[in-house]
Amino acid sequence: MNYKEVLNYLLYIRDLIPKYIKEFNILSSFNIWDTQTFEIIIQTNSLNIFNICFFLNNHSNCVFESLIEIAAVDYPKKKKNYELNYIFLSHEFGARLRVKIKFIDSMSISSLVSIFPSANWLEREVWDMFGIFFKNHPDLRRILTDYGFNSFPLRKDFPVHGYVQLRYDDHLKQLIYEPINFSQEFRVYEFKNPWEQTK
Repeated sequence: MNYKEVLNYLLYIRDLIPKYIKEFNILSSFNIWDTQTFEIIIQTNSLNIFNICFFLNNHSNCVFESLIEIAAVDYPKKKKNYELNYIFLSHEFGARLRVKIKFIDSMSISSLVSIFPSANWLEREVWDMFGIFFKNHPDLRRILTDYGFNSFPLRKDFPVHGYVQLRYDDHLKQLIYEPINFSQEFRVYEFKNPWEQTK
């Protein structure tokens, strides 16, 4: 598909579901064979994510039947500090589409497992790494970290080194150092090089 065909297709989708689409864009890139490819990007409201994905999966002129990835991003300084990118593929039309939603930390997002079975593991991974809750998920458990781990490693506020953290104490009106209170502190760490352990 060339740019004009992709734009017409995007406008067609926008006309079918105008109340769900806030913004739209087309991202173009070149692959290793120097052929230009296009990705349709749709931004919607977090409350409409289930409805728009159901439409994109079931409409005969869309048929985005594969959910390839759910990518989360943390923007700590923005008002809506989280962004989810759902990446879909239509095998029938050879088209890729990305649906973006922005939301605040306390919101829960509708699970897409009933539409896309692959969303089960993808949503569990986002929950485990970012702490984004998916309502109506059949089995929302940690998938990459330990069961007793009580933080979310890919958030920007997660400490990246050391056993102490620096924070501002409102009562003392000063910065203080205190131990990091995570369950991994109770593990035994072996800091040796793997080759040194075999000696």
